Amino acid sequence: MARALVAAIVVGLLAGCGGDGASSSDVRVYWLRDGKVWPTARQVEGDSVEAEALTALFDGPNADEQGLGLMSAIPGGGPSLTMEGGVARFEPQGEYSTAGLAQIVYTLTQFPSIRAVEVDRRYARADFEEQTPLILVESPLPFEEVTSPLHVTGTANTFEATFQYELKDSEGKVVDHDFVTATSGTGTRGTFDFTTKPFDDAGSLVVFELSAKDGSRINEVEIPLRMSR
Repeated sequence: MARALVAAIVVGLLAGCGGDGASSSDVRVYWLRDGKVWPTARQVEGDSVEAEALTALFDGPNADEQGLGLMSAIPGGGPSLTMEGGVARFEPQGEYSTAGLAQIVYTLTQFPSIRAVEVDRRYARADFEEQTPLILVESPLPFEEVTSPLHVTGTANTFEATFQYELKDSEGKVVDHDFVTATSGTGTRGTFDFTTKPFDDAGSLVVFELSAKDGSRINEVEIPLRMSR
């Protein structure tokens, strides 16, 4: 039902939408993990990738994503959405929690065509720092097929802008590890971009901070991967 609703009410995103022979696109859909936004991959059909990403969001997480503990704070029913000047405007059906708004804003603003989302007021990603993990890996995504070496990107807001990573093989053995420095931290979110050493097998990427108090791991997240053959 969500697919039909969104397809029917999305007005401003349909320019250039193809019919037969429409292309496939890879998009991110943002769920909640421990109350924080976390992206997973979706492949959508058609030229209106913004509309299809929104549809996927309202469809909810699949079984694999639920197995990771991912959930959604978005209630049923699709919003009325129009596009003008890079702003997506909502006429919501019901109320969205702050976490649900974060999911919607993150999902829509992945696209260059959308810089902000307007509901009761205008929102951007920076308005949801409390709903964003301190280390947010945007690529690779959970269950994504990867090749060697692994290119990793995302944002972070960690103490002194640093954090650690481990790359594990399919048996759980650490095959690479190092520290990463983002462009900013300690209260200001920055970006990061790094590449691992070459490897023969990959099973997961682990990101975490080391506590300044006792050196223990904090803010740790493990992202399952699939080695491309």
